[in-house]
Order: sequence, then C-alpha cells, then structure tokens
Amino acid sequence: MTLDELLAMIANTGFPIVVASYLILRMEEKLDKLNDTIRELASIMERQCH
Repeated sequence: MTLDELLAMIANTGFPIVVASYLILRMEEKLDKLNDTIRELASIMERQCH
C-alpha cells in the first residue's frame, strides 16, 4: 500500500477505521495460531483425563 492509498483511505473512512482495520489484519494470523494452540491444549488435557 502506498502513502497516497493510505491517505485516501483515511480521508474516505476516517483515521480510527483505518487503524482498527490495520490492527485486525496484523493480528489475524496470530489469533489463528493462538486458537490452534488452545485447541491442541484442550485435546491433550482431554486425553490425560480419560
């Protein structure tokens, strides 16, 4: 994304929307990994309890 595109987005949607969108996109992969790890941990705990 170029600076001109970023400025156009800010002008069209507003700064808070652009910042929130950026943060969501940056964190999406990390949240997916965290979700996978939690599922794996739950599976391990379930196997140990049975």
